Amino acid sequence: MIIKEEFLNKLRQYFGLNLYEVRIWTALLSRGISTAGELSDIGNVPRSRAYDVLESLEKKGFVVMKLGKPIKYLAVEPKEVVERVKKYLVNHANDKVKKLDELKSTDVLQELNTLHKQGIEFVEPTDLSGAIRGRHNVYTHLETMIKNAQKSVTIMTTSKGVLRKIEALKPELERLAKKGVKIKIAAPITKENLPVIQSISKIAEVKHNNKINSRFVLVDNKELMFMILNDEEVHPTYDIGIWVNTPYFATAMENLFNVSWKTMDPADKAASSVSK
Repeated sequence: MIIKEEFLNKLRQYFGLNLYEVRIWTALLSRGISTAGELSDIGNVPRSRAYDVLESLEKKGFVVMKLGKPIKYLAVEPKEVVERVKKYLVNHANDKVKKLDELKSTDVLQELNTLHKQGIEFVEPTDLSGAIRGRHNVYTHLETMIKNAQKSVTIMTTSKGVLRKIEALKPELERLAKKGVKIKIAAPITKENLPVIQSISKIAEVKHNNKINSRFVLVDNKELMFMILNDEEVHPTYDIGIWVNTPYFATAMENLFNVSWKTMDPADKAASSVSK
């Protein structure tokens, strides 16, 4: 049985299997029913490990052990395996979330908060910065930033970036708007993002920016996250955001933004020209 390593690696990622498990499983799928020894030879897995691997696959719902001598294993239909893995992941995630929720009311979290408060007193202002790698991590950090906003959230981004940010941050932005936090968004308004722009216009002031190609988020003239790469040219995995927590620099950026903001067209004006 010859199966490309690329295919095996995809299966490992999708189903959370190790190398021996995915080899034995695909070997069994190719035979339908087989013994551990046969699967060991087909999948190129040491015989000493074959039974342990099959026992693991049985517990995960990938195979069924048939009674008799010699012991044989039957492959579960792949679409059924997908459903079983989905159910397991959901249950596992729910258990994790429940434990984390329970942590909020324990002394553990209080001790962690105490450690953080004590430690932050020794941090120099210049140390309150960092590089965030990967777009997923960038947006996770952005959500943390705006969650604590008290006065303002300022966003400048690209035509595609505004779609991503609204999708990721809209619930938090809606919550902040109800608290009276002022939200400004500057981005190129196009036919593709116009419906999303209009949906966010109820809670944020949006203007058309087609002059400055930049991506950054400012919170309360204190925290700043700016992306250093062009989102049209970089893969999301390699995107990088630089985070700084310094009122001096953040205020300077806010002032520069406000100068440009005055020259931008409101969303409704830009929308009328885009929709023509």
